Amino acid sequence: MSSLDLQITDLARDLLITTILLAGPVLLVGLVVGIAVSLFQALTSVQEQTLSLIPKMLAVMLVVLLLLAPALQILVDYTSRVFGQLISFGLS
Repeated sequence: MSSLDLQITDLARDLLITTILLAGPVLLVGLVVGIAVSLFQALTSVQEQTLSLIPKMLAVMLVVLLLLAPALQILVDYTSRVFGQLISFGLS
């Protein structure tokens, strides 16, 4: 493999890691709240559709608001790394 192929592979791996770091906490909270609400609905025999949607929506919005600043910093760092490597690709 050439040096350029390795750099592209590193960028792709870094992109996937950044995506997991940004989306992981939000998806995990949605999963946990969804399972908790489903368990509550199964135990109480309450089958209201809004009961499953509203808590997940609120939990996800809260996590997004709490993690907005760190997520933006992660995106800024990733963008800086990508722009820093543009010279090696000949795209400056």
